[in-house]
Amino acid sequence: MTSKRFSVVVLILLISLWTTLAFSITEDEKNNIAVYEKAADGVVNVTSIAVQMDFFFNAFPTQGSGSGSMIDTKGHTLTNHHVVANAQKLEVTLADGSKWPAKLIGSDPDNDLAVIKIEAPKEKLKVIPMGDSKNLRIGQKVLAIGNPFGFERTLTTGVISSLGRTIRSEVGTLIEDVIQTDAAINPGNSGGPLLNSDGEIVGINSAIISPSGGSVGIGFAIPVNTAKKVIPELISKGYVTYPWIGATIQPLLPEIAKFMKVSVERGAMIAEVAKGGPAERAGLKGGSQRVQVGNMIVVVGGDIVVKVDQNDLKTHDDLIRYIDAHPDLLKILKRAGMREEAVS
Repeated sequence: MTSKRFSVVVLILLISLWTTLAFSITEDEKNNIAVYEKAADGVVNVTSIAVQMDFFFNAFPTQGSGSGSMIDTKGHTLTNHHVVANAQKLEVTLADGSKWPAKLIGSDPDNDLAVIKIEAPKEKLKVIPMGDSKNLRIGQKVLAIGNPFGFERTLTTGVISSLGRTIRSEVGTLIEDVIQTDAAINPGNSGGPLLNSDGEIVGINSAIISPSGGSVGIGFAIPVNTAKKVIPELISKGYVTYPWIGATIQPLLPEIAKFMKVSVERGAMIAEVAKGGPAERAGLKGGSQRVQVGNMIVVVGGDIVVKVDQNDLKTHDDLIRYIDAHPDLLKILKRAGMREEAVS
């Protein structure tokens, strides 16, 4: 009798132990669940419909989709510019499945950001708080929520793989201080939030590098501090004001310099200046002829900017960065005559 009782007790203990192990949740998993439950309802599906022309110039609609984050109870939603670009119609699907027509409020192609708006009751709108991307650390845990391939509010997790990356937007401008992550980002995730462990937005998922079109662990997010800087202008004006030099700039590369027989190998070539613009007022000259150098067509004959405020320029991107950082006054040291000119 005693041995039977002992066997029963042992069996009960084993079952209890197995149940505890089988259904135990780690602290990290608890955090994943908490973040998802806090933020998922604020992630929306953005559907865009554009009109294209076929070979016979017949118009036909095309549909794309992405993600977005609800940023206030007025219905403003943050997403990517490339998600809504050229759309004739926008629609937002909320977590409860309700669909709402959306209006483009403002777009910033240079940073691949846009704000759209829906007219929905406040009780339906779940706002996701914005965090701070300034003090992010490599190795820090991040979570992405979006609608990859149409699978709504999918959660993926990972870490910050690198910081301070630079990627090029669809319009050719540089996007600085980009966050690189290995959290899976796929088509449809664009515009969705990259979250920290507190469920705050620290980035806006924007791009991936992939030979297959799917995630291979190299994704990029626009830092939320960039978004916080441009959102007020997008809402109030519909666009973002940037410094303008009034010139088309091309990179000076060693092979181009050799072809042109100039003494410098790196810098920014002035290809064209806008009439009445800051560059023209400073006396900068644009190019006079197009030539082919290898497989490149370049405009030559214009000024070559090699320094700005005594800082050497290695590429034309360096000049653009300086202009963006110093909108009030730009001092350019020109190669031709080495004259210092002020462009305001």
